[in-house]
Amino acid sequence: MSVVQEKIEVARGAARGGVRRFSLTPTVTVYLALAVLLIVGSVLVGIQGGVLLDQGGILNILTRSTVLGLVAVGQTIVIINGSLDLSVAYLVGLCSLIAAETMAGSDGMMVPGVLLALGVAALVGLVNGLVVTVLKVNAFIATLGVALILRGYLEENYTGPAGDVPRAFQHLGFDRFGPIPVGVLLMLAVAGAAWWYLRRTRGGYHMYAVGGDIDVARLSGVRTGRTIVTAHVLCAVAAGLAGVFLASRLGSGAPYVGTDAGYDLESIAAVVLGGTALAGGRGGVVGTIGGVLILATLDTVFDDLAVDPFFKDVVRGIVLIVAVALYARRQLSRRSG
Repeated sequence: MSVVQEKIEVARGAARGGVRRFSLTPTVTVYLALAVLLIVGSVLVGIQGGVLLDQGGILNILTRSTVLGLVAVGQTIVIINGSLDLSVAYLVGLCSLIAAETMAGSDGMMVPGVLLALGVAALVGLVNGLVVTVLKVNAFIATLGVALILRGYLEENYTGPAGDVPRAFQHLGFDRFGPIPVGVLLMLAVAGAAWWYLRRTRGGYHMYAVGGDIDVARLSGVRTGRTIVTAHVLCAVAAGLAGVFLASRLGSGAPYVGTDAGYDLESIAAVVLGGTALAGGRGGVVGTIGGVLILATLDTVFDDLAVDPFFKDVVRGIVLIVAVALYARRQLSRRSG
């Protein structure tokens, strides 16, 4: 359901007497599924003699959620536009290297290192957006092509970790406020900023409009090209921030830290689990965070149970397919109703 459709439904509810029935939206559904997963996972881990939701288990889930959450928030913005970005995994590795090599162990170079990494990320996002809008290349092919260019650069220039992050900067990756890691607070801050932008600004409304129907948006006066480019830049900056965060945890840059974790497809999976439509125009950041937590919880449960990696992927694939099928069925029932 698009932002405009949601407002129409609110108006209809008010006209019928101001009483709205509870609606099982995709966002509500994903958090209910998360609650069920936590309960079932706790039981399964408990049978094996472990505890899922003790301090260590909760910290593990939150830590796993941080980087994927940062990338997935950016991916949400670009998917709402009806686009996507397959270059984020290589961009994460590249930005970790840029930050670590620029810092070179010096406290005084921390800010320049972060700014340079985010600047390069923004430039990559700009290239993605311009290829899609100016050259009229499908987003899948455009961002895949950019991903291959980044991979070629990394393979040509790096054989392993490089750079040196100063100890002071590593506090970002390891410190906590009480039981909550600083990285999780960073991820939530980015998610909150993205939610505000999408739901409270004209630019955010334009993104939903472009994703819902680009031709109608263009005829309504929306600068569709600029909107799509902005979405790709924001997505790339979020991936760059994830790379900077990983550099703080690893103590150096790592060329394949993003691809080894599969943040390109994982981020898309989290966005889809959160109820954002791949066709664009519907969804939001709140649901995406729920999808991220589901994937992080699944990984934690599987590790506690020592599940075979192949079976992990099978279960994750089944969860994704079922979620998409349920969302699609709900949309069909609404249209027929």
